[in-house]
Amino acid sequence: MLIFKNKAASIVSAAVNKLWGQDVTSSDVADMFEYPPDPAMGDIALPCFKLSRTLKKSPVMIADAISDALDDSVFDKVESVGGYLNLTASSDFLKESLLGIIEEGERYGSSDEGKGKTVTFDYSSPNICKPFHIGHLGTTVIGHSLKLLHEFAGYKCIGINHLGDWGTQFGKQIVAFRKWGDREAVERIGIDELVRLYVKFHEEAEKDPSLDDEARAEFHKLEEGDPDNIALWQWFVDVSLEEYKNTYRQLNIEFDYYTGESFYIRNGLGMKQVDSLKEKGLLKPDDGAYIVDLSEYDMPPCIILKKDGSTIYHTRDIAAAVYRKETYDFSKSVYVTSAQQSLHFAQLFKVIELMGYDWYKDLVHIPYGTVSIDGAKLATRTGNVVLLKDLFAKSIEKVTSIIKEKNPDLEDIESTAEAVGVGAIVFLYLSNNRIKDINFNLENALSFDGNTGPYAQYTYARTCSVLEKAKPEGTCGSVTVPEESDVIKSLLKFPEKVAQALEDYEPSVITRYIIEVCTSFNRFYHACQILKADDPEVKNFRLTLTLAVNNVLRTALHLICMKTPSKI
Repeated sequence: MLIFKNKAASIVSAAVNKLWGQDVTSSDVADMFEYPPDPAMGDIALPCFKLSRTLKKSPVMIADAISDALDDSVFDKVESVGGYLNLTASSDFLKESLLGIIEEGERYGSSDEGKGKTVTFDYSSPNICKPFHIGHLGTTVIGHSLKLLHEFAGYKCIGINHLGDWGTQFGKQIVAFRKWGDREAVERIGIDELVRLYVKFHEEAEKDPSLDDEARAEFHKLEEGDPDNIALWQWFVDVSLEEYKNTYRQLNIEFDYYTGESFYIRNGLGMKQVDSLKEKGLLKPDDGAYIVDLSEYDMPPCIILKKDGSTIYHTRDIAAAVYRKETYDFSKSVYVTSAQQSLHFAQLFKVIELMGYDWYKDLVHIPYGTVSIDGAKLATRTGNVVLLKDLFAKSIEKVTSIIKEKNPDLEDIESTAEAVGVGAIVFLYLSNNRIKDINFNLENALSFDGNTGPYAQYTYARTCSVLEKAKPEGTCGSVTVPEESDVIKSLLKFPEKVAQALEDYEPSVITRYIIEVCTSFNRFYHACQILKADDPEVKNFRLTLTLAVNNVLRTALHLICMKTPSKI
């Protein structure tokens, strides 16, 4: 209702200034507006208590006086109740707003807030040679949704997949492959074969600890640029990326760069920052390692170099932050990771501040909660890990059976089932506030009833079905029943919801909003004749309303990484 708020604020502020000779701006009034707890009380309400301090009059008197002074076609009803001014939008205003939504089309709800500004997004970032599991879903879909929201607000956005593609584990992987691996098996089976070899290494190393020394030696050779080890490592990366990119395709996600940890080590950027820390007097020896002491800031020391002189996560992240600032000149740099890494990023940002970089304040960590499956927490060590590809496959299989039962003549069942099956999982994940822990239940996610992805996609497909049969044309009528005005009012909230989601870094704002739009549209759909409306103007108005819902749902679903099949 941002459009209504702004219009009402302009009218109310003018009335206040005329009544009492004040200089109250429309933005002052707009900031005071609230949504009443009961829609029957009005669309928006102005609590006059703040104005009473300015005007030195009682809130009740102020609300009464403004109510008597307002006479505008924007309002259907103006009421003064206990110091609140309750305002209801008129049918004419709703019709005008609906036509405005149609005119803006796919840009409705967007803004130019970010014009001329660049934001980098560091998200997903799986570890090479390890498969995607459901624990990776949070960083991936939250991160991409935030990127899409920022793009929608006019920012230039750069999506970076900071792959975990460096470290001593690659020495183990090299040893394991050379001792027990087979190239053909890896090419055929993929990342699962790499995992099997890695697990076998640990099993064998328990019997023969010298394998660990062998692995360290192979990783040292990798760091030194040994051609054979580099070629093998690059192959491991390529095999892993092939599977990751299939998952990203299913999620409708693309990255601008796959710039992993190795990039900053192999190009000398990590050691460059180590030298910089030394020059600034920040690096201190500590039992053979080198640290930045953060005790003054109530944080543990930030380890920069391990005892063997090799770099660690913080070293690479410092290098990455400096590289991104120098390369992209970001206005904001956003990191989307588990809340368990909050200390890591607090240390990182503090070290960058201590290094004298004033852009440390533009670094933002977006944490999220943990996920469990039917109440059981995920744990790699106990084997309780659900692979994302397996979860997607199971979900797609269930959706396929539902579609074959309910709509067996659907032309492209396979792609539709994938869109709905994967979308169901994404929607359920993004329905919760990101910081909350999630208990994932597949049966609940796949329901076509209730607050689910399939329900939202089915509603969108319903609007497509109506519009396939007829498009708005001719003279457009106006609001005739409450169900129509309810839909328009829900659509008018979209710009506010986008702004709120951006401000809070919270995609669930959009997810919950989608359910609100779907609920109001389905209520309208069942209560009102659209294609069979007797009056041509009423029919055209309702088709226009359906088109607006179609546009907003398509945009909103896109903002949370959801595909929009036109038929289900």
